[in-house]
Amino acid sequence: MTPEQLEVAEGTKDYHKDKFGYGNVEFYQGFLEKLDEIKQLEEGTFDIIISNCVINLCQDKEAVLKHCLNLLKPGGELYFSDVYASRRVPQNLRDDQVMWGECLSGALYWNDFENLARRVGFADPRLVEDAPITINSREVQRSIDEAGSQGLEFYSATYRLWNMPKLEPHCEDYGQAVIYKGTLPRYPSGWLLDKHHYFESNRLKTVCGNTYNMLKESLLEEHFEFVGSFDKHFGIFDGCGTSMPYDQPSGAASSDAGKGGATKGSCC
Repeated sequence: MTPEQLEVAEGTKDYHKDKFGYGNVEFYQGFLEKLDEIKQLEEGTFDIIISNCVINLCQDKEAVLKHCLNLLKPGGELYFSDVYASRRVPQNLRDDQVMWGECLSGALYWNDFENLARRVGFADPRLVEDAPITINSREVQRSIDEAGSQGLEFYSATYRLWNMPKLEPHCEDYGQAVIYKGTLPRYPSGWLLDKHHYFESNRLKTVCGNTYNMLKESLLEEHFEFVGSFDKHFGIFDGCGTSMPYDQPSGAASSDAGKGGATKGSCC
């Protein structure tokens, strides 16, 4: 962000206050890798941090995630969309300025991202939605082909990362269940936590221990009824896998992740 961009943003605050009824917006200039240097941002005071397609442009993504974790309250979440790759992007493509401009060079291999999130302290990254990204630029596609990376696929994906130290590395089964009350605004019939957890109103749904905690130890608690405890463990929760979580482009074989024909998609 440049000072000029922030000046334009500041000039629209009154308009948005009148239109939407909120005057609680503040703008600060800084770097995502150095959020700790913005003194107005106090650690442990944020319920949610939202980001849209910018973390992939940061060189030190680990520092970004660490600072976000420190800023969140216990039970708070980082909810963000970004660009990811089906495999590690080779160095010559990471150095390509055109691909940087297309938000592709900085894309992390999806498994490296999820492992990084866990290492920082976001124990159970939850994928909310994803879509393959079509490469429409001939120049970009030529760079990928010339690098011998024809099988490299990019995806737009939205994740939830929770500040909950009690979350376990995998989804464990404790015989628990929840009922969504239908009380979240705009979602009376059902609500989506992540790609694998849609809660229909007033219907009992079995969940793993981590999902149970995400709902109970956050601002979502008042919208759910909870059944069970952590007294008895029944093993790994069925369906807790480690394969690539993104939907593949149409025409791709289900057992051959990251390959296949292009489909429509966009950056976030």
